Order: sequence, then structure tokens, then C-alpha cells
Amino acid sequence: MSQKAQVEGAHRRRWAALITLLIAEAMNLLDATIVTVAAPVIHSDLGGAAFEIQWFNAAYTLSFAVFLITGGRLGDLAGRRRVFTVGVICFAAASLACALAPTAGTLIGVRAVQGATAALIIPQTIGLIRTMFDGAELSRAMGSIGPVMGLAAILGPVLGALLTHADLFGSSWRAIFLVNIPLAVAVLATVPLLPRQDVRSATRPPRLDGVGTVLAILATSLVIHPLIQSSTAGWPVRSWAALVVGCGLLGLFGLHQRHRSRTGRSPLVEVSLFHDRGFPAALATSTLFFTVMNGLMLVVVLQVQLGLGRGVLAAGLTLLPWSAAMAVSSWLAGTRLVPRYGPKVMFAGLAVMLAGLAGAIGAYGTAQPDAYPWPLLGALAVTGLGNGLFTVPFFTTALARVQPQETGSAAGLLNAVQQLGASLGTAILGAAFLHSLHAGVRPAADSLEAARLAFWLAVGLLLGTTATAAAMLGRHLSREPAATDPPHADDQAPTAPATSGQ
Repeated sequence: MSQKAQVEGAHRRRWAALITLLIAEAMNLLDATIVTVAAPVIHSDLGGAAFEIQWFNAAYTLSFAVFLITGGRLGDLAGRRRVFTVGVICFAAASLACALAPTAGTLIGVRAVQGATAALIIPQTIGLIRTMFDGAELSRAMGSIGPVMGLAAILGPVLGALLTHADLFGSSWRAIFLVNIPLAVAVLATVPLLPRQDVRSATRPPRLDGVGTVLAILATSLVIHPLIQSSTAGWPVRSWAALVVGCGLLGLFGLHQRHRSRTGRSPLVEVSLFHDRGFPAALATSTLFFTVMNGLMLVVVLQVQLGLGRGVLAAGLTLLPWSAAMAVSSWLAGTRLVPRYGPKVMFAGLAVMLAGLAGAIGAYGTAQPDAYPWPLLGALAVTGLGNGLFTVPFFTTALARVQPQETGSAAGLLNAVQQLGASLGTAILGAAFLHSLHAGVRPAADSLEAARLAFWLAVGLLLGTTATAAAMLGRHLSREPAATDPPHADDQAPTAPATSGQ
């Protein structure tokens, strides 16, 4: 074989391997958005308390968040391709278990396992891409992640609605988990294309922080659990006690991370990231923003299905303007606006989102109790436009002042708090909606008021996001990061996707 043919063959294998990694990335987002739409149908079939609707998603995103950085460490120690392969196999097995779950409690438990397996997959993708590509090819490879995530965000709600509505072979909602099986098989079939020699050669590779991981799991679970339970159970003493203990464990987690850093052991979170106030502000911004984004998607679905009594297909199509507009504005921001205007685009995005939320509040306020609120579709499209305008410059700006040796931990932490925000969104906004809905006696009319309350709460959270975004930039507002260059993350850095939708 000629040298030219060998080069062309290697080139084709690299790009085929990239498709493998992008499918694995898309599985995570697709799985989360599919479940959001089908959650009320799952609850109707399996029964259980109303708050369990929120746990169908929160169990996944919470587990995903706390295991993300540990997943990156495992890839560092055992090899990215090996951990990626194990993660995909376990993700497929967990998806099958979800499809076969006989009770709501079982499904919630298996969803937590599924989130942990996703945390083995996602951190490996950026490291593998950086191993396979360099130079201009690396930029193109990294640039392909955003459009794929945008497409998954669009397809998730619609596919979830179609599969559940179609009731293939009597499978109903169970088909939304079974769709992961052929995707996982396709990924596993092309794993041999991924680079084999991907274990770091560093003399002192990072070690796993088992104590830190356990503290993070306990702390976040104890904080989020009472927030979700409060949607129907109110706030008994045990809920307040759990919240207080959870906050205390978060403080203990911080002290533990500082101690490991001072004693020369690998912390779960790089403590030096907090020396610059900009990065903690970025973490707060990410948490608040994705609390709003993911929480409102759940509220819209619940209002359509529980309030109006419409089917899952109507709920999925209601979210389509949001997802489609988000994909368009993400592309526009990445290719045109951010290179020209820099981080200022974040604030334009937040302003557009606030306008969309105001429109949604007006649509719910003027809608007839039993009628579909058609003006809501336009308001959600405006919200989606702002969503895309914000996320693209946010992730670029959040990493702009991070030192090269900190980028892996920074990207992992940003991704983790994004998932934490998704869990908080289902807990806070979902609880606000369900509590108001169950407090009334007219489901249709009460669902409109409950949705308005949740959207007003989201307005407050989004104003808080604006404040933390300003603190994140500080005096460096005029500094415009090179938005077209991929972040120079180390091999353990998980991707910080432009969209979540979880």
C-alpha cells in the first residue's frame, strides 16, 4: 500500500472514530430529554408519589454530576478507551434495566446507576479527540460537538414523545430506554477505531479521591432530596435536618479538598481554581442558569400533561420551538457574534431569555383553563434563542482565565455543576409547580397559575444569573477570549457542552 493510501486510510479512521465519540456524547443528552417528556406517563403507569416524577430525571443528573470528575480520573489511570468501553457496556445494561423496571422506586435506583455509567463515558471523549487530532483538524473536530448536541436537544423531546405515543409492541414509555441499545451497539462496534495508547505517562498520575467522592454524593443528595420531597410532603423537621446536614457536608468536602491539596495528594477539585473570584462566579452562573433551563422544561411538560390532560406527543412538540431556536442561536453565536463581540453576547442572551419568560408568563396568564396556550410556543422560541446566545460565550469565557494545568479540573467542574443545576431545576421549579397544582381543586386553571409561579421564580433565578455573570467578568469585560479556539484541556477534561436540556 502506498504512503498516500495509508495516510488517507488513517484520516478516514480518525473521523469514523470521531463519529463514535459524538454518538456516545449524544446518548447522554438524548436520554435525559427523552425522559423529561415521558415522565408523567411513567408515573401514571408505575404509580407512586407525585414527587417521584422529578426523581426520574434528578436521580440521573445528580449521579452523573458527582461521578464526572472521578470518571475522568479513572480514564487517566486505566486508559480512556478501556474506561469508555466499560462505560458504554454498563450504560446499555442500565438502559435495559430501566426499560424493565417494575416500580417507580426501582426505576429511580437504576436511573442513578445509569447516570454513574454516563459519567464513565463523557469525560473520555475530549481526551480521545485530543489524542486523535491536532492543529486545524482538532479545531474542526471540537467544533462538531456543538451541532451534534444541538441536534440531540431538538430530537430528544420529539423522539421521546413519538416513541411513547406510538406504544410499539405495547412498550409505551419503555421504548425510550430501549433506543439506547442499538446506539450502544453501534458505538461498541467501532471502538477498535479509537486510539489504544492513551494512558498518561506522567510520573505522578492523579489518584482517586474516594472520601471526596463519598462526601460529594452524600452532601448533594441530602440537599436535593428535601427540595424534591417538599413538592408534596411540605417541610417536616427531617427535611430541614437533611438540608442542614447536607450543607455541613459540603463545607466538610471543601476542607477535605484543601487538605489533600496541601498534602500533595490529588484532590477531586483543583483548589487553585478558587483563587480567582471569576471561576467561582462562573460555577454559580452555570448552576443558576441550568436550574432555570432544565426546571422550566419539566414545568412545561407537566402543565401540558397534568394540567391540560394532553398526550405526551403534545408535550414533546411544545418544547420543539425552544430546542430548535436554541440550536439556531448557538450556531449564530459561535460563528458570528462571539468572535466579534466576545463575552458581551452572554448578557444579550440573558436579556432575550428574560423577554421569553415574560412572554410565557403572559401566555399562561391569558390562556383559557381548558385551551392550549398557543402564544406559549412563540415565547418558548424566544427563550430558546436567548439560551443559545448565552451558553456559547459562557463556556468560552469561563475557561478564559484558567491556567493550562487547571483546565481539566475546571472543565470537569463546570460540567458537574451544570448537571447539579439540572437536578436543582427539577427539584425547585418542579416542586413549586406540583405544590401549587396539588393545593388547588381545578387542575386546568390551577396548572396555569402553578406554571406562572414557576416562571416568575425562574425570572428571579435568571436575574441572579445576570449578577453572577457580571461578577465572573469583573474588570475583564473588555477582554474578548478567542472563541474560535478549542480550550486546551488536558486529557482528563470532560466536555462542557453548549446545550444541556437535562
